[in-house]
Amino acid sequence: MNQYRDFAFVYDKLMDDVDYEGWINYIEQIIKNENAQVKNILELACGTGNITIPLAKKNYDIAGIDISDEMLNVARSKGEEQGIDLVLLEQDISELDFDVTNLDCVLCACDGFNYITYDEDLMNVFSKTHELLKEEGIFIFDISSFYKLSTVLGDNMYGENREDISYMWQNYFDDEQNLVEMELTFFVADENGKYDKHEERHLQRAYTEEEIHAILEALSDDEEYGMILRAKGMLPAEDGTWIYFDMVPEETEIREGAPEYTGRLCVIGSKLNEDKLAELFGL
Repeated sequence: MNQYRDFAFVYDKLMDDVDYEGWINYIEQIIKNENAQVKNILELACGTGNITIPLAKKNYDIAGIDISDEMLNVARSKGEEQGIDLVLLEQDISELDFDVTNLDCVLCACDGFNYITYDEDLMNVFSKTHELLKEEGIFIFDISSFYKLSTVLGDNMYGENREDISYMWQNYFDDEQNLVEMELTFFVADENGKYDKHEERHLQRAYTEEEIHAILEALSDDEEYGMILRAKGMLPAEDGTWIYFDMVPEETEIREGAPEYTGRLCVIGSKLNEDKLAELFGL
């Protein structure tokens, strides 16, 4: 599937409304809240380095992995421009293979896991992440919600006409497999004002609000998933409201609130059974 090839070179321009500073603050707040001692980070699906580079500037020893060589080239160029020597590896995270173990933190932000559409592949990522982390390590990831993928994107079409870039973004949601197929057609102006046409197809997987409730109950009651210290997140519900949840052993809080991010989940604990967690999440 031709994901993030030509699109890589216009990605940052079209994502200029994303609050990456807010992402960094949120990640560091999770680390602080859990009293985690984090000096090194492995970032999965790092893309063009919009999370990687700011964390490197904060003196974290960070390495990034992404399936797209084009995205990594953009990240590498941005790092060089800012005097940062990034460690970047081209790799499909569903076949995660990293030699350094005893890591403080593994991170996957900006809906990277939604691109993993098969249960066994996500189970493999979770299992390998468990092997890579130290005993008190922290695993932070987010997932775009069912509401976002099925309704906001859904079967809708988006488009924009900028001075040097125009695009059409057509979505098709498969409610049997909970998959959204995204067809991107974009036109990029060259130095002579001529527009070149590019096309890509992206595929992501969604989940339901009911599954989130079931997951929280199972995490609280079932020890087979490991010693869960905390699970928390914020997700848009199917009716357009936002659900905030925070679970510690024997106590779960679920409430409505105002949107702050596109939706994310975090599970923190010790000796987590990543295979069982992946199966529980239905991912």
